Amino acid sequence: MNQPLPASRPTKLLAADAPGITDAAALLCAGGLVALPTETVYGLAADATSGAAVAGIYAAKERPSFNPLISHLPDLASARRQGLLDANALALAQAFWPGPLTLVVPASPDCTVSDLARAGLPSVALRVPAHPIAHAVLEAAGRPIAAPSANRSGRISATSAAHVLADLDGRIDAVLDAGPTEVGVESTIVACLDGAPRLLRPGGVPREAIEHVIGRPLVIAGDAGHAPISPGMLASHYAPAARVRLDAEAPDDGEAWLGFGPDAQEYPASLNLSPNGDLREAAAHLFGYMRRLDETGRTTIAVARIPEYGLGEAINDRLRRAAAPR
Repeated sequence: MNQPLPASRPTKLLAADAPGITDAAALLCAGGLVALPTETVYGLAADATSGAAVAGIYAAKERPSFNPLISHLPDLASARRQGLLDANALALAQAFWPGPLTLVVPASPDCTVSDLARAGLPSVALRVPAHPIAHAVLEAAGRPIAAPSANRSGRISATSAAHVLADLDGRIDAVLDAGPTEVGVESTIVACLDGAPRLLRPGGVPREAIEHVIGRPLVIAGDAGHAPISPGMLASHYAPAARVRLDAEAPDDGEAWLGFGPDAQEYPASLNLSPNGDLREAAAHLFGYMRRLDETGRTTIAVARIPEYGLGEAINDRLRRAAAPR
């Protein structure tokens, strides 16, 4: 079956002034998609606290898998409400925020970033951008904003509003045009999760500058002796404790059931990703429902067949990882 495209709607071009900033923040708070300028590249922004809004990012980008997304905040204080920053992370934040550095840290108990934006992980990726327009929108929105690069998956990152429209016109609600970006490459990503900070992606902050602040060499993700922790690098990533059985017609005795669509029946320990068969709704529920079924204590979660098109491709990618041998 051919992959259906997201419904086309006019994409507004907003000026980088007070009315444009107000309009952009209002669209984000209403669950819309807005391309925003940062000092690195244009980001495709959505309310990070809303799984449905985040699912819209994946649909617009035609992104093939649900990797964790970076959540953008207006300042360090806001970031510390979402994530737990150890001494290294705090030193890096104080040295390079606002700026092109993303920190992957444990999610705080009060973290409001959605499961889908975190790809079901106990960590959260945080950044405070330096661009004044992005900062103003973040202040006005008053919530974490997820914003991967504003281009279709696999294409070149957008460094101007024209680049965004060339890829996403008719797929998103608006573009806030503040001219070309300055850095032109994505942010550096450093994980501060379990001791030694680890470089997950080089970017706008040089590795040497980071090492100068922390006083030690960065561990490079994938180095010998270190398990890769960058998103999507492990086949069995995102796996629940229970075994996962895919493309099931119905659960066997004692299995939990993850259904999909209007024909899915109810069973003991069962949840339906989307009774209406809406793949965007299913994506928003995926990680939270898997966790809830895992908490039932059943040793196996049987999963109904999910269509292999649109967001179904990404949903199936994550389910196959969950079902992979461990």
